[in-house]
Amino acid sequence: MSDRDEGTERLRALLSEDPNISEKKMFGGVVFMLNGNMLCGYTSAAQLMVRVGKALEAEARLLPGARDMDITGQKMGGMLLVDNDALQSDDALLQWIAIATRFVGSLPPK
Repeated sequence: MSDRDEGTERLRALLSEDPNISEKKMFGGVVFMLNGNMLCGYTSAAQLMVRVGKALEAEARLLPGARDMDITGQKMGGMLLVDNDALQSDDALLQWIAIATRFVGSLPPK
């Protein structure tokens, strides 16, 4: 199993109980959607990406492993990548899911 698939399975296990979560293929991997809005997922390069919004971006950058999401060559505001070394525990991964949920949960459903 690839690192991307392992990461996706970890996310799936942590998010599977929420009836408002769905999955969609994007960015060369699988992303998890909250009420139809992108929440988080793993890129084709096996990197966790999280949608934290511009208002929570500064707070999220204080968490270990945060860096700019620039897979297109340009920084994507409100989106961050997280180094895999910072995601060894489920608690660390849940912390990222929580901050992404704070932002994405405030968006109107699609």
